[in-house]
Amino acid sequence: MKSPLPNPGAPLEHFVSDAPYDPNDVENDNDLAGPTAHASQTRLMWLYFKQHRLALASGIFLILIYLAILISEFLAPYNLHTRNTEFIYAPPISVNIFHEGKLVAPFVYGQDMTLDMNTLRRNYTDDLTDIQTLRFFCRGDSYEFWSLFESDLHLVCPAEGGQLFLLGTDRLGRDVLSRTIYGARISLTIGILGVLMSFVLGIIIGGIAGYRGGIFDMVVQRITEVLQSIPSIPLWMALATIIPLTWSPLLVYVGITVILGLLDWTGLARAVRSKLLSLREEDYVVAAQLLGAKSSRVIGRHLIPGFMSHLIASATLTVPGMILGETALSFLGIGLRPPITSWGILLTEARSINIIALYPWLLFPVVPVILVILAFNFLGDGLRDAADPYK
Repeated sequence: MKSPLPNPGAPLEHFVSDAPYDPNDVENDNDLAGPTAHASQTRLMWLYFKQHRLALASGIFLILIYLAILISEFLAPYNLHTRNTEFIYAPPISVNIFHEGKLVAPFVYGQDMTLDMNTLRRNYTDDLTDIQTLRFFCRGDSYEFWSLFESDLHLVCPAEGGQLFLLGTDRLGRDVLSRTIYGARISLTIGILGVLMSFVLGIIIGGIAGYRGGIFDMVVQRITEVLQSIPSIPLWMALATIIPLTWSPLLVYVGITVILGLLDWTGLARAVRSKLLSLREEDYVVAAQLLGAKSSRVIGRHLIPGFMSHLIASATLTVPGMILGETALSFLGIGLRPPITSWGILLTEARSINIIALYPWLLFPVVPVILVILAFNFLGDGLRDAADPYK
């Protein structure tokens, strides 16, 4: 039987095709076939990200909720400070579309209030004879849109002379749903601003420490260790109490953002430092140095893109940490203060166990906090996998 192998020392046969090269002609069984054959890095990330359905849904949810805070005044049925003194601690009411077996326009039933003289508790019951049809794209409470101009246009309004408390009211008769919509603007933006500040500090300080090393690296590491050894909540409380009571709500907001940003850069700085220590000796980094590239260019163009997936995951995990930090400070009464409204401020209404037992709907602002934190975690997981260069 003749051996299929060539004779020892004989040249190997090879074939060269004379056909012109077609870059789009890729074998169907090739790993590069399909839309990834000649896709850019950005498109590859998007294709991988779309396969993570939960992360994609979380991203859409976060985009919608951040777009909603741009028009909070329009979406809220009531003004932030509107009081309905006749409906203090009113429970949530439901929207109906059927009345006596007939399909009608969306409506709510009127509420009758009676006072229990033994417990001094207000009891509300539906008045089935009082049908209050909801109005859409209607005129209601006036407001200042982003402090630019006055308007009274709302997405949905109660009937003329009626009420619409979908999530109940608080101790002053203010609509919980409207205040939650307004509070989202503060709670969500404070996370983004805090992350931007901590990222700038973390990348710059950690990048210089990891790339240059020496005394600067030693000083940064000691400062980082000291800050990370202090419990977060007591440190936040100590720094938040420094904010003067005479400051305006806007200055308090800026102060809380700065505090959260200054205290959260240490973890990212250490991660950036460790990555740069391992990458700064690579051949492409040495080549960039020999070509005369500055340190800022080497770090920004050659080193940081190498671990962008880690930075993306850190960003999406840091935002919910900022939101929880603001919520905790405001809940403890040392963060933001009225008239500013955030989810943490709203949760101060439910600090008493008796209040929770009697009026559980006051805990509703914790629901968007949980949903946003979960969405950021799922989004970060999907972005990290999509941006992973070793995928």
